[in-house]
Amino acid sequence: QVQLVESGGGLVQAGGSLRLSCAASGRTVSIYNMGWFRQAPGKEREFVAAIRWSGDNTLYADSVKDRFTISKNNARSTVYLQMSSLKPEDTAVYYCAAALGIRNGLLSGQYDYWGQGTQVTVSS
Repeated sequence: QVQLVESGGGLVQAGGSLRLSCAASGRTVSIYNMGWFRQAPGKEREFVAAIRWSGDNTLYADSVKDRFTISKNNARSTVYLQMSSLKPEDTAVYYCAAALGIRNGLLSGQYDYWGQGTQVTVSS
């Protein structure tokens, strides 16, 4: 079992920045990928970014590339999502997720454990 707890969401003006954190506990040694997804009201959950737990490989959705940065601190079992140049369309509940299997990390179905989500609201 892996437990995930997100923090760092909030209200920010367009053009601003936020950093989300996701603290993992439990069998973190089994994690292959960590990912961030988001879900806006009335929309499907979508991929944002992913990072290999052992290594530095990262993936980003085109919509956030060059604005968001995913990183990790293995010693603290924590993954971060630094979000800059935020836009109103970035407003969503952001979820972190952990995948145990060897996958590319792009699809929500590839992830085994999910956090409870944290709300990010970007005002115009």
